[in-house]
Amino acid sequence: MDTESTYSGYSYYSGRSRGSHRHGERSRDRHKTRSKDSRSEKSVTINTPPAEPLLGDSAVRGEQVQDDNWGETTTAVTGTSEHSLSQEDIVRITKDLEDSVGLDCRRYFTLALAVILGLLVFLTPLAFLVLPHLLWPEKLQSCGTACEGLFISVAFKLLILLLAVWALFFRPPRAGLPRVFVFRALLAVLVLLFVVSYWLFYGVRILDSQDENYQGIVQYAVSLVDALLFIHYLAIVLLELRQLQPCFSVCVTRSTDGEIRHYNLGQLSIQRAALAILEHYYCDFPVSNPALLSASKSRAAKHLAGLKVYNVDGEFPEAPAEGPGNNAAAGLVHSQSRAMIAAAARRRDTSHNELYYEEAEHERRVRKRKARLVVAVEEAFTHIKRMQEEEQKKAPGDVMDPREAAQAIFPSMARALQKYLRTTKQQHCHSMESIQQHLAFCITNNMTPKAFLESYLTPGPTLQYSRDHWRARQWTLISEASVTSGLKDGSIFLLKCVDFSLVVTTKKIPYIQMSEEYIDPKSHKFVLRLQSETSV
Repeated sequence: MDTESTYSGYSYYSGRSRGSHRHGERSRDRHKTRSKDSRSEKSVTINTPPAEPLLGDSAVRGEQVQDDNWGETTTAVTGTSEHSLSQEDIVRITKDLEDSVGLDCRRYFTLALAVILGLLVFLTPLAFLVLPHLLWPEKLQSCGTACEGLFISVAFKLLILLLAVWALFFRPPRAGLPRVFVFRALLAVLVLLFVVSYWLFYGVRILDSQDENYQGIVQYAVSLVDALLFIHYLAIVLLELRQLQPCFSVCVTRSTDGEIRHYNLGQLSIQRAALAILEHYYCDFPVSNPALLSASKSRAAKHLAGLKVYNVDGEFPEAPAEGPGNNAAAGLVHSQSRAMIAAAARRRDTSHNELYYEEAEHERRVRKRKARLVVAVEEAFTHIKRMQEEEQKKAPGDVMDPREAAQAIFPSMARALQKYLRTTKQQHCHSMESIQQHLAFCITNNMTPKAFLESYLTPGPTLQYSRDHWRARQWTLISEASVTSGLKDGSIFLLKCVDFSLVVTTKKIPYIQMSEEYIDPKSHKFVLRLQSETSV
């Protein structure tokens, strides 16, 4: 063959010499020899700098297939840096910093406005009572018993209003939303208009005329406090009670692995519904593990590699002149290419068998390493019990604390746990420090080996892992409708982070019609008659 063709597009290219082809043949022979002896000769290089996960970077090592002799053939390399930053990473980090600064400024600005409005609300009734004594004290009538009782009423109502506003509005923010919360903004505007209208009436009817009836002024301040209490009740209904009754069922699907959860939500806007979904996500969804997708990527690469047809006999010649011999050679080349493409297609038809045996082999290795891990952990905990029995005989000053005990027994189980985490692609979720802390926690609370292993045998939700690096701090809400509009039947929006996205679809809970059917209790009664004589 003098040509090199590919299945997609049948493109021809040149640039390979005979020497390069011979070198390619030798390299392929060496690769075949290594693949045959991989069970006994494979070695893996791992960099484990301090404060990094126990098993290194998952993005680099997640796609490497380890054999059962991994622990005996491992080469440790230290002093090598494997972190680098590109220009795109620098731009992305700069953009994230600018976004975080903008969010902080907006949050503090909103808090400042809320504090100013709150001070205006609480100081207004007090100003209504103090200004007459400062401006025209000689004209005011004496305040009787009823007026003094109103002072007590104003004091306690203001105290109740202060506590209620603190409990409802001055809570730590759960998240930074892209748009303003509509109901809260409407309530703020309503309170501002209400206070301004009271000030206008106070200025026109009391300050200008210098009203002498101080008891009427006090009653005016009491009416303002009562109205503010009613507005606070309205805020509770709109912000808290309105969303309690479930009206919609949302389906949340993670784009990478198809993990699905269903939740019931009330009357919420799209951005508030997105916030509620993210709060449920961190508690209900298992942690996202990109390393699990490496197997499908490797199978896709093998599939694409099987489609290529190479010329291994010689270099690609110059474009030949037209002639009978050249036409015959070209026909031979095309016939050989079609034969190799047909062989590749037949090989693709058996790819499901390769997938089946690959998954079966992976499950076998997982079960084997799980058994080794369980035995190693049980032996370590048995050693702990022996140590505790020995420490009871020692002096109080010689007793080992749980942290020291965890560090003493950790090496006996470290290799088995390391192998299992690498096989199940969980090495990026657990660092050596976190494992030792969890082991010390289990020792302190007298937990069993099964309780210790549960965190590693079953992937938990994202909040179970202490590292903030694996929790997305910033999400992007993508929606065709306005994010301040309410949920509707058929609404679809996306919550996107760096590694994956959550696709949310909304369905309205149907109206349920129930009917009652009455059953007469007497209809269940019956009489059992027994014959005294029976046939023999």
